[in-house]
Amino acid sequence: MKTLEFEGKSVEEAIENAIRELSVKKEDIEYEVLQQPSKGFLGFIGVKPAKIIISLKSKSNKAEGKEEAICSNAEKVKAIDYEVLAKKFLRDVLNNMNVMCEIHAEDKGDTLKVNLVGPDMGILIGRRGETLDALQYLLSLVVNKENKDDKYKRVVLDTENYRKKREETLIRLANKLASRVKKSGQSITLEPMNPYERRVIHSALQGNKLISTKSEGEEPFRKVVIELKK
Repeated sequence: MKTLEFEGKSVEEAIENAIRELSVKKEDIEYEVLQQPSKGFLGFIGVKPAKIIISLKSKSNKAEGKEEAICSNAEKVKAIDYEVLAKKFLRDVLNNMNVMCEIHAEDKGDTLKVNLVGPDMGILIGRRGETLDALQYLLSLVVNKENKDDKYKRVVLDTENYRKKREETLIRLANKLASRVKKSGQSITLEPMNPYERRVIHSALQGNKLISTKSEGEEPFRKVVIELKK
């Protein structure tokens, strides 16, 4: 008899997830608990869901048809696995932060894009995106820990189109400071930035014939230096 594995915050929720996904009644299934749920460190880091194995009780023709449906649904569940994983992790984190919002996830190839939609998203962005970057980093750790393909899954977490707005702001800043360097002849060192923001600055000025850029220092205090080409 074919079996499938399902997860939930509790054993009961895992059973409900299985019933809903497979369109069966509770009395038609048997289950075995593989893992009891755990809240993890600080209530969200290292959270472990309840895991169960589901199988059908009957061997009738109807049951065999159900088993075929299980196989079909299994492929669908597998296809959205990263999306489900991301939503569950973020929902647990956001609940601990008392933040209510919608979580939209889209898994495309080697990139998982997640967008948070709700009121007062500034608390999730933080100062210059620090909170959003931290959440993205944690989500990336969780997703790639469960990655069964042994291929790195790039995670992009955004809200209120912050990433694009921040990129546009950095490009304007880079061009403004480059003009200042041209006029004064003096190099300018920017404040510490994360790798993504440093790449935006470098990229914005890489085609400038008079200006060059470089990064100096150690993480997390690494900075971009804008200077005249020598």
